[in-house]
Amino acid sequence: MAHAFELNRAPAAEVLATDLNTPAIREARIDLAACFRMAARLGMGEGICNHFSVVLPGHPELFLVNPYGLAFAEVTASSLLICDFNGSVMLGEGKPEATAFFIHAQLHRLNPRATAAFHTHMPNATALCMLEGEPFVWAGQTSLKFYGRLAVDEHYNGLALDDTEGERIARAAGDADVVMLKNHGPLVLGPSIAEAWDDLYYLERAAQVQLKAMSSGRPLKAVAHEIASAASKQMLIGNAESARLHLDSVKRQLGKTEAEFAS
Repeated sequence: MAHAFELNRAPAAEVLATDLNTPAIREARIDLAACFRMAARLGMGEGICNHFSVVLPGHPELFLVNPYGLAFAEVTASSLLICDFNGSVMLGEGKPEATAFFIHAQLHRLNPRATAAFHTHMPNATALCMLEGEPFVWAGQTSLKFYGRLAVDEHYNGLALDDTEGERIARAAGDADVVMLKNHGPLVLGPSIAEAWDDLYYLERAAQVQLKAMSSGRPLKAVAHEIASAASKQMLIGNAESARLHLDSVKRQLGKTEAEFAS
């Protein structure tokens, strides 16, 4: 299901003229690689498909993304590609998968607040994207983390293999932090890698528990709007710090069993 992408190779002089190996970039590589590895461990990957990206620290015209051909479980910090919005690989071996480029380049270009963009076909959240109507019933506390922060894109158009579809998805996101792409899967946008990871993790958990409750055949008890809205605001207090601590715990866990993720 993954598609190769024909790209431009940036001139060597252009790459050498830009410092793409700062401590901040190294940290971003490690953080993003950790997200891939833990996503794989939790069953959120799908073959060699799906993609996470982040705007490169200090270079708003460039972004980090996983290369075509690697499963999430194989990604390392050094294997991540640095690309520009025109399809040139500025640093790294390989090329991005086609939909990875067309979706993520436009997301970062048109949504400057979307520093990080995570797209998976993780099973539970993707299952909710296949249902008619609103994905969430807002019956579980974990789901309330996304109350008022979620958009639904009803217009599935097949694979995103050109700028037009990438631009359409970017505009469908609007000001939302989570976009449920109907007939496709979830998309999480965040101001940092840690916050995107935190939302991705809890989105899948919220979807999982809702589907489990739905499978009972009994009606779900929705939370009233006023309480749901207040609970969502409560959950966002200190969210950046909580997300950072969450990602730090992910890196500690990975460091014990697959420390090569940071290489």
